[in-house]
Amino acid sequence: QVQLVESGGGLVQAGGSLRLSCVASGGTFSRSAMGWFRQAPGKEREFVAAITWIGATLYSTDSVKSRFTISRDNARNTVYLQMNSLKPEDTAVYYCAARSTTARAIKEYEYATWGQGTQVTVSS
Repeated sequence: QVQLVESGGGLVQAGGSLRLSCVASGGTFSRSAMGWFRQAPGKEREFVAAITWIGATLYSTDSVKSRFTISRDNARNTVYLQMNSLKPEDTAVYYCAARSTTARAIKEYEYATWGQGTQVTVSS
C-alpha cells in the first residue's frame, strides 16, 4: 500500500512561486501514475495535473499548464508540482494522489491513494 506525504505549501504573494513535493512509500512508485488535485474553500476538489510513470504530463487548463509544472523523480519516490505566477484563485489545499496503474487520469475515483494535503495561500 502506497503512502503519500505532501509538503511545500505556504503563504505567498501573488506572482510568487512554490514547489510542492509528494514523497511516496510502501509501494511501487515508479510504476504508478501520479496526480495533483486541489480543493478551494467551499468548492469541490478538482484535478490540476497528472504524470505517467515515464513522465508524460497532463494539465487541467491552459492557465495551469502555462504556470505549473508536474514532474517526478522515481529514484527519490517523489512527485513535484512547481507553481509559478501564482494567483489568489490558486489558494487551496493541494493533494497528491497515486494510481495503481501507469496511465494518467483526471477523475478522483481513478486514484487509489491520497495524501493528507498541503495548504497553499496566495495573497493579493
